[in-house]
Amino acid sequence: MPTSVKSKNSSKAIDRPFSPAILRRAREIVSGYQIILHVEDGLYYGRGLEIPTAMNHGKTPDECVRATRDILTTAVAYMLESGQTPPAAASENKRTEQINIRLTPEEKLTLEEAARSKGFRGVSDFVRSASLSTVK
Repeated sequence: MPTSVKSKNSSKAIDRPFSPAILRRAREIVSGYQIILHVEDGLYYGRGLEIPTAMNHGKTPDECVRATRDILTTAVAYMLESGQTPPAAASENKRTEQINIRLTPEEKLTLEEAARSKGFRGVSDFVRSASLSTVK
């Protein structure tokens, strides 16, 4: 998964050529993704819930959502093109199963730092994402 995906110009849609089939599939996947918005100094900032490193901005909430959805589509298209499995929409998968992993304090600290640096809020989401991306 790309570690950082930002659009240089939020007025442009996809600024990289992808095959129509991959782009169509990416748009389908991203249509279920959730976007988190916040306002700072009169500008709206958005990021994907499922891919927290995909972010963009806009002058209005609608512009921000469109720009963020575009960058999410680019990220997912890249993942599909490179054989990776994009994360499912948060609303699709209800996680009901749990596993426990014992770590040393140093291992836990390492995972927490890695999770933060990749834009994840916690170790669980980071470990799940990293683990699933290596086995699929």
